[in-house]
Amino acid sequence: MFVSPNIATFAGEMKKILFICLGNICRSPAADGIMKHLVAERGLEDKYFIDSAGIGSWHVGQLPDRRMRQCGQRHGYNFDHRARQFSSKDFARFDYIAVMDQENYYDVARQANSPSDLQKIIRMSDYLRHHPGQKTVPDPYYGSERDFEFALELLEDACEGLLESLL
Repeated sequence: MFVSPNIATFAGEMKKILFICLGNICRSPAADGIMKHLVAERGLEDKYFIDSAGIGSWHVGQLPDRRMRQCGQRHGYNFDHRARQFSSKDFARFDYIAVMDQENYYDVARQANSPSDLQKIIRMSDYLRHHPGQKTVPDPYYGSERDFEFALELLEDACEGLLESLL
Protein backbone atom coordinates (compact mmCIF):
# COMPACT_ATOMS: atom_id res chain seq x y z
CA MET A 1 0.00 0.00 0.00
CA PHE A 2 1.35 3.42 -0.98
CA VAL A 3 1.61 5.98 1.80
CA SER A 4 2.56 9.46 0.63
CA PRO A 5 5.22 11.13 2.78
CA ASN A 6 4.51 14.38 4.53
CA ILE A 7 6.82 16.61 2.50
CA ALA A 8 6.48 19.50 4.97
CA THR A 9 7.98 17.34 7.74
CA PHE A 10 11.50 18.20 6.66
CA ALA A 11 11.00 21.91 5.98
CA GLY A 12 14.08 23.92 6.87
CA GLU A 13 16.36 20.89 7.13
CA MET A 14 18.64 19.37 4.49
CA LYS A 15 16.51 16.97 2.50
CA LYS A 16 18.12 13.64 1.62
CA ILE A 17 16.82 11.83 -1.46
CA LEU A 18 17.81 8.36 -2.64
CA PHE A 19 16.77 7.26 -6.14
CA ILE A 20 16.30 3.51 -6.68
CA CYS A 21 16.16 1.29 -9.75
CA LEU A 22 17.03 -2.33 -10.41
CA GLY A 23 20.79 -2.19 -11.06
CA ASN A 24 21.73 1.47 -10.48
CA ILE A 25 23.11 1.92 -13.99
CA CYS A 26 20.22 3.47 -15.96
CA ARG A 27 17.26 5.18 -14.30
CA SER A 28 18.41 5.93 -10.76
CA PRO A 29 21.81 7.42 -11.67
CA ALA A 30 20.03 9.49 -14.32
CA ALA A 31 17.53 10.76 -11.72
CA ASP A 32 20.47 11.43 -9.37
CA GLY A 33 22.26 13.50 -12.03
CA ILE A 34 19.14 15.35 -13.17
CA MET A 35 18.11 16.26 -9.63
CA LYS A 36 21.63 17.44 -8.76
CA HIS A 37 21.56 19.58 -11.91
CA LEU A 38 18.16 21.10 -11.02
CA VAL A 39 19.24 21.78 -7.44
CA ALA A 40 22.48 23.43 -8.64
CA GLU A 41 20.58 25.60 -11.15
CA ARG A 42 18.57 26.97 -8.25
CA GLY A 43 21.60 27.40 -5.97
CA LEU A 44 20.21 24.90 -3.46
CA GLU A 45 23.12 22.49 -3.15
CA ASP A 46 23.36 23.12 0.61
CA LYS A 47 19.70 22.12 1.06
CA TYR A 48 19.78 18.69 -0.63
CA PHE A 49 21.81 15.50 -0.43
CA ILE A 50 21.12 13.29 -3.45
CA ASP A 51 22.26 9.74 -4.14
CA SER A 52 21.14 6.61 -5.97
CA ALA A 53 21.31 2.84 -5.50
CA GLY A 54 20.12 -0.38 -7.06
CA ILE A 55 18.15 -3.31 -5.75
CA GLY A 56 20.73 -5.81 -7.01
CA SER A 57 24.50 -5.96 -6.64
CA TRP A 58 25.33 -6.88 -10.26
CA HIS A 59 26.86 -3.51 -11.18
CA VAL A 60 28.34 -2.26 -7.88
CA GLY A 61 31.22 0.12 -8.59
CA GLN A 62 30.36 0.61 -12.26
CA LEU A 63 29.52 3.84 -14.05
CA PRO A 64 26.01 4.16 -15.51
CA ASP A 65 25.26 2.31 -18.72
CA ARG A 66 27.10 3.90 -21.65
CA ARG A 67 23.81 4.49 -23.49
CA MET A 68 22.35 6.41 -20.53
CA ARG A 69 25.53 8.48 -20.17
CA GLN A 70 25.38 9.37 -23.88
CA CYS A 71 21.70 10.23 -23.63
CA GLY A 72 22.43 12.39 -20.60
CA GLN A 73 25.26 14.20 -22.38
CA ARG A 74 22.91 15.09 -25.22
CA HIS A 75 20.67 16.73 -22.61
CA GLY A 76 23.51 18.53 -20.82
CA TYR A 77 23.96 16.14 -17.89
CA ASN A 78 26.99 14.30 -16.57
CA PHE A 79 26.01 10.91 -15.14
CA ASP A 80 29.12 9.77 -13.28
CA HIS A 81 27.66 8.05 -10.22
CA ARG A 82 29.23 4.69 -9.26
CA ALA A 83 26.62 1.99 -8.72
CA ARG A 84 25.90 0.74 -5.23
CA GLN A 85 23.33 -1.58 -3.72
CA PHE A 86 20.41 -0.42 -1.59
CA SER A 87 20.57 -1.41 2.07
CA SER A 88 17.93 -1.30 4.79
CA LYS A 89 20.34 1.10 6.54
CA ASP A 90 19.45 3.63 3.84
CA PHE A 91 16.10 4.18 5.57
CA ALA A 92 17.96 5.86 8.45
CA ARG A 93 20.11 7.94 6.09
CA PHE A 94 17.43 9.32 3.74
CA ASP A 95 14.18 11.25 4.02
CA TYR A 96 12.84 10.06 0.67
CA ILE A 97 13.49 6.86 -1.24
CA ALA A 98 12.25 7.40 -4.78
CA VAL A 99 11.56 4.24 -6.78
CA MET A 100 11.11 3.91 -10.52
CA ASP A 101 8.49 1.15 -10.71
CA GLN A 102 6.25 -1.14 -8.70
CA GLU A 103 8.83 -3.93 -8.50
CA ASN A 104 11.35 -1.49 -7.01
CA TYR A 105 8.68 -0.37 -4.55
CA TYR A 106 8.06 -3.92 -3.32
CA ASP A 107 11.77 -4.75 -3.13
CA VAL A 108 12.49 -1.65 -1.04
CA ALA A 109 9.33 -2.01 1.09
CA ARG A 110 10.32 -5.58 2.02
CA GLN A 111 13.42 -4.15 3.70
CA ALA A 112 11.54 -1.53 5.72
CA ASN A 113 11.90 -1.85 9.48
CA SER A 114 8.90 0.26 10.47
CA PRO A 115 5.83 2.12 9.20
CA SER A 116 7.91 5.32 9.14
CA ASP A 117 10.36 3.60 6.77
CA LEU A 118 7.47 2.75 4.45
CA GLN A 119 6.35 6.38 4.45
CA LYS A 120 9.73 7.40 3.03
CA ILE A 121 9.17 5.41 -0.18
CA ILE A 122 7.82 7.50 -3.03
CA ARG A 123 7.15 6.69 -6.67
CA MET A 124 8.73 8.91 -9.31
CA SER A 125 5.63 8.51 -11.47
CA ASP A 126 3.61 10.33 -8.78
CA TYR A 127 5.61 13.49 -9.61
CA LEU A 128 5.10 13.41 -13.38
CA ARG A 129 3.43 16.60 -14.56
CA HIS A 130 3.38 16.14 -18.34
CA HIS A 131 2.79 12.40 -18.73
CA PRO A 132 -0.72 11.64 -17.46
CA GLY A 133 -1.41 7.97 -16.93
CA GLN A 134 2.25 6.95 -16.88
CA LYS A 135 2.59 4.66 -13.84
CA THR A 136 6.33 3.89 -13.99
CA VAL A 137 9.65 5.01 -15.35
CA PRO A 138 10.28 1.94 -17.52
CA ASP A 139 13.69 0.28 -17.52
CA PRO A 140 15.40 1.03 -20.86
CA TYR A 141 18.23 -1.51 -20.38
CA TYR A 142 16.99 -4.03 -22.97
CA GLY A 143 15.52 -1.37 -25.23
CA SER A 144 16.53 1.02 -27.97
CA GLU A 145 17.97 4.52 -27.91
CA ARG A 146 14.39 5.79 -27.93
CA ASP A 147 13.71 3.87 -24.70
CA PHE A 148 16.64 5.66 -23.03
CA GLU A 149 15.35 9.00 -24.33
CA PHE A 150 11.86 8.26 -23.01
CA ALA A 151 13.19 7.26 -19.57
CA LEU A 152 15.25 10.46 -19.45
CA GLU A 153 12.27 12.56 -20.53
CA LEU A 154 10.16 11.03 -17.75
CA LEU A 155 12.91 11.58 -15.19
CA GLU A 156 13.32 15.23 -16.16
CA ASP A 157 9.58 15.72 -15.71
CA ALA A 158 9.40 13.77 -12.43
CA CYS A 159 12.49 15.41 -10.93
CA GLU A 160 11.05 18.85 -11.68
CA GLY A 161 7.76 17.78 -10.09
CA LEU A 162 9.49 16.33 -7.04
CA LEU A 163 11.63 19.41 -6.55
CA GLU A 164 8.59 21.69 -6.87
CA SER A 165 6.80 19.66 -4.18
CA LEU A 166 9.82 19.97 -1.87
CA LEU A 167 10.26 23.74 -2.29
